[in-house]
Amino acid sequence: MTQSLTIRRPDDWHLHLRDGAMLAAVLPESARHFARAIIMPNLVPPVVTGQDAAAYRARIMAALPEGADFTPLMTLYLTEETDAREVAAAHASGLITAVKLYPAGATTNSASGVRDFNAARPVLETMAEIGLPLCVHGEVTDPEIDIFDREAVFIDRVLDPLRRAVPGLRVVMEHVTTKDAVAYVTSEPRDLAATITTHHLVINRNHILVGGIKPHYYCLPVAKREEHRLALRAAATSGDAMFFLGTDSAPHTDPLKESACGCAGCFTAPNTLSILAHVFEQEGALDRLEGFTSLNGPAFYRLPANEARITLTKGDRVTYPSKIETGDGPVTVFDPGFALHWRVS
Repeated sequence: MTQSLTIRRPDDWHLHLRDGAMLAAVLPESARHFARAIIMPNLVPPVVTGQDAAAYRARIMAALPEGADFTPLMTLYLTEETDAREVAAAHASGLITAVKLYPAGATTNSASGVRDFNAARPVLETMAEIGLPLCVHGEVTDPEIDIFDREAVFIDRVLDPLRRAVPGLRVVMEHVTTKDAVAYVTSEPRDLAATITTHHLVINRNHILVGGIKPHYYCLPVAKREEHRLALRAAATSGDAMFFLGTDSAPHTDPLKESACGCAGCFTAPNTLSILAHVFEQEGALDRLEGFTSLNGPAFYRLPANEARITLTKGDRVTYPSKIETGDGPVTVFDPGFALHWRVS
């Protein structure tokens, strides 16, 4: 039985760091184990220009603990007014690694997102020409569509037509939550990949609702039925290079989570690698953990894999703080609901 596993240092291809006091508190939790991360641009106000991205990157670097080796990969927030020339210039300079598409109103701080997808076509066509990936929050926001169906409907109504209209556009379906999304990715091998979060490998919608509402399991896209969770686990552990880790670690203070209208997001940065080792061991796929966390993402983004290694060892139970303190208030760490025995040594 495997008790030790050495892999290339992982990357996180979907991460929320927030800003200010929250950034200072949560950044060390990701920088400890991850070499790089795609940084989400949904601040208030959002990161919409190259100047915004450069300023945000500077704040991240200033907040890094001394000696930390971590590279933030910046993104721009796509709006209907985004200038294709500015996107191309930011990409050519090396400032940005991707552009993020939020359908307006789909999730936290997405009010400035896209309503008319045709208005964004010039930017998307430029991105296809220069090979710049589009990271997509894949949910429709029509009020008549049930929240548990919004990802599947988005694929049919928005994503597939968009990809047909802009051939060559490289797309990452972020934080997929359904067997529908898994099937779409595996049926469309060209220019399409998907990230899977840690928490969606662990929880289904019963974990949120049965026995009382669990606000710290509430996220968007919301966790679905058990059959969808099992499809995600099968995809993540399959070895298929089109699936890779994007934690979507999304900190909110406890008062914002535990309220009459609680915020969506699970804060998984501190214990993600312990949870993933547990999941992959359960699936008999520890030999595929490195691909999912450290190889598949860089390959899709056309970046080199990290040369540095980390070692995971299995032993006595590992415990993590249930909360971390920030200048904005306490943030609860995701609880997988089972004992963890893998640690980064």
